[in-house]
Amino acid sequence: MFWQYIFKKISIIYYNQIKTTGKEKAMEKVLLGADAWGMELKDAIKEHLEKKGYSIIDIGMTSAKEPIPYYTVAANAAKKIQDKEVDRAILFCGTGMGVSIVANKFKGVYASVIECEYTAKMCKAINNSNVLTMGGMIISPYRAKMAVDNWLETSHTQGFDPELAGFLKDSLKEIAKIEEEQPR
Repeated sequence: MFWQYIFKKISIIYYNQIKTTGKEKAMEKVLLGADAWGMELKDAIKEHLEKKGYSIIDIGMTSAKEPIPYYTVAANAAKKIQDKEVDRAILFCGTGMGVSIVANKFKGVYASVIECEYTAKMCKAINNSNVLTMGGMIISPYRAKMAVDNWLETSHTQGFDPELAGFLKDSLKEIAKIEEEQPR
Protein backbone atom coordinates (compact mmCIF):
# COMPACT_ATOMS: atom_id res chain seq x y z
CA MET A 1 0.00 0.00 0.00
CA PHE A 2 2.76 2.43 0.94
CA TRP A 3 4.66 1.77 -2.29
CA GLN A 4 1.48 2.25 -4.32
CA TYR A 5 1.12 5.65 -2.66
CA ILE A 6 4.71 6.55 -3.55
CA PHE A 7 4.31 5.33 -7.13
CA LYS A 8 1.12 7.39 -7.50
CA LYS A 9 2.89 10.53 -6.24
CA ILE A 10 5.86 9.97 -8.54
CA SER A 11 3.53 9.42 -11.49
CA ILE A 12 1.71 12.67 -10.75
CA ILE A 13 5.01 14.55 -10.86
CA TYR A 14 5.95 12.97 -14.17
CA TYR A 15 2.63 13.49 -15.90
CA ASN A 16 2.14 17.04 -14.65
CA GLN A 17 5.59 17.97 -15.96
CA ILE A 18 6.44 20.03 -12.89
CA LYS A 19 8.87 22.75 -13.88
CA THR A 20 12.31 22.63 -12.39
CA THR A 21 13.72 25.56 -10.49
CA GLY A 22 16.97 26.87 -11.91
CA LYS A 23 19.79 27.90 -9.60
CA GLU A 24 22.35 30.62 -9.94
CA LYS A 25 24.59 28.98 -12.54
CA ALA A 26 27.45 31.42 -12.96
CA MET A 27 29.01 30.45 -9.65
CA GLU A 28 27.94 26.80 -9.61
CA LYS A 29 30.78 24.36 -10.22
CA VAL A 30 30.15 21.00 -11.84
CA LEU A 31 32.87 18.40 -12.10
CA LEU A 32 33.01 16.25 -15.23
CA GLY A 33 35.07 13.12 -15.77
CA ALA A 34 35.21 10.28 -18.29
CA ASP A 35 37.15 7.32 -19.54
CA ALA A 36 37.72 6.67 -23.26
CA TRP A 37 34.20 5.27 -23.76
CA GLY A 38 32.58 8.36 -22.23
CA MET A 39 34.90 11.14 -23.41
CA GLU A 40 32.86 12.17 -26.45
CA LEU A 41 29.64 12.43 -24.43
CA LYS A 42 31.48 14.31 -21.66
CA ASP A 43 32.75 16.84 -24.15
CA ALA A 44 29.22 17.41 -25.51
CA ILE A 45 27.88 17.94 -21.99
CA LYS A 46 30.80 20.22 -21.12
CA GLU A 47 30.06 22.48 -24.09
CA HIS A 48 26.34 22.48 -23.23
CA LEU A 49 26.91 23.45 -19.59
CA GLU A 50 29.48 26.13 -20.38
CA LYS A 51 26.96 27.76 -22.72
CA LYS A 52 24.47 27.75 -19.84
CA GLY A 53 26.95 29.51 -17.55
CA TYR A 54 28.17 26.68 -15.34
CA SER A 55 31.76 26.62 -14.15
CA ILE A 56 33.23 23.28 -15.26
CA ILE A 57 36.03 21.32 -13.66
CA ASP A 58 37.14 18.71 -16.21
CA ILE A 59 39.24 15.93 -14.64
CA GLY A 60 39.64 14.07 -17.92
CA MET A 61 39.91 12.34 -20.22
CA THR A 62 40.75 15.20 -22.49
CA SER A 63 42.77 13.34 -25.10
CA ALA A 64 42.54 9.86 -26.59
CA LYS A 65 46.34 9.79 -26.37
CA GLU A 66 46.19 9.93 -22.58
CA PRO A 67 43.65 7.30 -21.47
CA ILE A 68 42.33 7.28 -17.91
CA PRO A 69 40.59 4.15 -16.57
CA TYR A 70 37.01 4.55 -15.37
CA TYR A 71 37.92 3.57 -11.81
CA THR A 72 40.55 6.31 -11.59
CA VAL A 73 38.18 8.98 -12.92
CA ALA A 74 35.41 7.93 -10.52
CA ALA A 75 37.71 7.77 -7.48
CA ASN A 76 39.21 11.18 -8.24
CA ALA A 77 35.72 12.72 -8.59
CA ALA A 78 34.43 11.08 -5.41
CA LYS A 79 37.41 12.38 -3.41
CA LYS A 80 36.70 15.92 -4.62
CA ILE A 81 33.11 15.60 -3.41
CA GLN A 82 34.26 14.23 -0.06
CA ASP A 83 36.76 17.10 0.28
CA LYS A 84 33.93 19.54 -0.57
CA GLU A 85 35.80 20.95 -3.58
CA VAL A 86 32.58 20.43 -5.54
CA ASP A 87 29.01 19.56 -4.65
CA ARG A 88 28.12 17.67 -7.82
CA ALA A 89 29.78 15.62 -10.50
CA ILE A 90 28.78 14.01 -13.77
CA LEU A 91 30.77 10.94 -14.80
CA PHE A 92 30.85 8.99 -18.04
CA CYS A 93 32.07 5.58 -19.13
CA GLY A 94 30.70 3.01 -21.57
CA THR A 95 27.50 2.23 -19.62
CA GLY A 96 27.73 4.60 -16.65
CA MET A 97 27.74 1.59 -14.35
CA GLY A 98 31.49 1.27 -13.76
CA VAL A 99 31.97 4.88 -12.63
CA SER A 100 28.84 4.59 -10.48
CA ILE A 101 30.07 1.46 -8.70
CA VAL A 102 33.42 3.07 -7.89
CA ALA A 103 32.01 6.46 -6.87
CA ASN A 104 29.52 4.79 -4.53
CA LYS A 105 32.39 3.23 -2.57
CA PHE A 106 33.06 6.66 -1.05
CA LYS A 107 31.15 7.85 2.00
CA GLY A 108 28.82 10.74 1.22
CA VAL A 109 28.80 10.06 -2.51
CA TYR A 110 25.46 9.09 -4.01
CA ALA A 111 25.99 8.21 -7.66
CA SER A 112 23.03 7.35 -9.87
CA VAL A 113 23.20 5.69 -13.26
CA ILE A 114 20.63 7.19 -15.61
CA GLU A 115 19.50 6.38 -19.11
CA CYS A 116 16.82 9.02 -19.65
CA GLU A 117 15.61 12.46 -18.63
CA TYR A 118 13.03 11.15 -16.17
CA THR A 119 15.44 9.07 -14.10
CA ALA A 120 17.86 12.01 -13.99
CA LYS A 121 15.16 14.23 -12.49
CA MET A 122 13.90 11.61 -10.08
CA CYS A 123 17.32 10.51 -8.76
CA LYS A 124 17.70 14.07 -7.49
CA ALA A 125 14.11 14.58 -6.32
CA ILE A 126 13.89 11.23 -4.52
CA ASN A 127 17.47 10.26 -3.59
CA ASN A 128 19.30 13.62 -3.59
CA SER A 129 21.96 12.15 -5.86
CA ASN A 130 25.17 14.21 -5.97
CA VAL A 131 26.81 12.28 -8.83
CA LEU A 132 25.13 11.56 -12.13
CA THR A 133 26.59 8.80 -14.29
CA MET A 134 25.79 7.80 -17.84
CA GLY A 135 27.16 5.76 -20.67
CA GLY A 136 28.55 6.93 -23.96
CA MET A 137 27.28 3.67 -25.49
CA ILE A 138 23.80 4.11 -23.99
CA ILE A 139 22.45 7.64 -24.29
CA SER A 140 22.64 10.15 -27.13
CA PRO A 141 24.15 13.59 -26.55
CA TYR A 142 20.75 15.17 -27.21
CA ARG A 143 18.98 13.19 -24.49
CA ALA A 144 21.99 13.41 -22.17
CA LYS A 145 21.80 17.23 -22.29
CA MET A 146 18.13 17.16 -21.31
CA ALA A 147 18.88 14.65 -18.54
CA VAL A 148 21.70 16.77 -17.14
CA ASP A 149 19.49 19.88 -17.19
CA ASN A 150 16.77 17.99 -15.31
CA TRP A 151 19.23 16.77 -12.69
CA LEU A 152 20.94 20.11 -12.15
CA GLU A 153 17.70 22.07 -11.97
CA THR A 154 15.81 19.75 -9.63
CA SER A 155 16.00 19.95 -5.87
CA HIS A 156 15.56 17.15 -3.35
CA THR A 157 11.86 16.44 -2.68
CA GLN A 158 10.78 18.95 -5.34
CA GLY A 159 7.15 18.46 -6.29
CA PHE A 160 6.28 16.04 -3.51
CA ASP A 161 3.62 16.66 -0.88
CA PRO A 162 4.93 17.34 2.65
CA GLU A 163 4.29 13.80 3.93
CA LEU A 164 6.28 12.12 1.18
CA ALA A 165 8.96 14.84 1.28
CA GLY A 166 9.39 14.15 5.00
CA PHE A 167 9.77 10.44 4.32
CA LEU A 168 12.41 11.12 1.66
CA LYS A 169 14.38 13.45 3.95
CA ASP A 170 14.22 10.90 6.77
CA SER A 171 15.42 8.23 4.34
CA LEU A 172 18.64 10.18 3.75
CA LYS A 173 19.24 10.27 7.51
CA GLU A 174 18.78 6.50 7.67
CA ILE A 175 21.19 6.00 4.77
CA ALA A 176 23.77 8.16 6.58
CA LYS A 177 23.41 5.90 9.64
CA ILE A 178 23.97 2.82 7.48
CA GLU A 179 27.11 4.47 6.05
CA GLU A 180 28.45 5.11 9.56
CA GLU A 181 27.91 1.48 10.55
CA GLN A 182 29.83 0.07 7.58
CA PRO A 183 33.60 -0.31 7.78
CA ARG A 184 35.52 1.07 4.81
